Amino acid sequence: MSLNLAHHFDFYHYPIKGLSAGLIAASIWGGMYVVSKIVLEVVPPFTLLTMRLTLGALSLWIAWRFMPRTSLTQKQIWQSVAVGFLGYGISLGFQFVGTKLSTASNGALVTSATPAFVLLFAPFILNEKISAPRLSALTVASLGVLAVIDPRSADFSSALFRGNLALLAAGLTWALYSVLVRKISSGGDLLLSSVFMLLGGLPSSALLSLHELQTQDVGLISIAVIGGILYLGIISTALAMFLWNYSFAVLPASTASLTFFAQPVVGAVLGALILGEKITPLFVLGGVMIAIGLVIARMLKTE
Repeated sequence: MSLNLAHHFDFYHYPIKGLSAGLIAASIWGGMYVVSKIVLEVVPPFTLLTMRLTLGALSLWIAWRFMPRTSLTQKQIWQSVAVGFLGYGISLGFQFVGTKLSTASNGALVTSATPAFVLLFAPFILNEKISAPRLSALTVASLGVLAVIDPRSADFSSALFRGNLALLAAGLTWALYSVLVRKISSGGDLLLSSVFMLLGGLPSSALLSLHELQTQDVGLISIAVIGGILYLGIISTALAMFLWNYSFAVLPASTASLTFFAQPVVGAVLGALILGEKITPLFVLGGVMIAIGLVIARMLKTE
């Protein structure tokens, strides 16, 4: 069964599949910070990103080889590489820099605005109409995210300005990447296209990794670190990135973007379970509002 989605399936009548894919991807990303924290104590960030992109592309390519498949035209290949460079080269680079120069709470707050940023691009690039029900779903879910991450903990002092600006750029470029995935995904093999997207992020991450390795030492590579790298490369990159691309391929961008809100919820829940962080009534309220927003999105027609 080919992954040429537009040709073989009419998923527009089954939005639950696209929403489920996006929710799984966002949930994986929400939970990976525990693993990332362990690995980043040993491996510098851009070196880790290079490993993730390499493992992710290799994993998806192997999966593609063992499935009935279609090919891509040269134009589709270069489009995938260019979109991947934007998402995995530029956007993730801004995210790393922003997280380093700003704070974790600022990062959660700014990047959680990604679904709203999608609304900036979808009407112009995809000619999507932002209907009142879809906008209401986004509004309810966004308010829920604000409750979950509690913006009162954010710090927007001038000392963190460059970091906050980088985080804003990360959110904007990831939203643009996601919208472009939908634009280029029709008529091609999504699995193979995702391979080239991951490869598109490698040139910039590899160059930054070389710079890192000249100034930073790599720590002791233990079995736990190797396991963490494999998890981040295969699960958090190959699987999650493909599911995210899938969600945007089969759903309107403004609907698929709502699944991003699962990321801070899952991260906070795991923080409570593993690190003993506190779950507040405001968090519970926020989680309920996000769920309501997703239910509204599920009920929408996806024309």
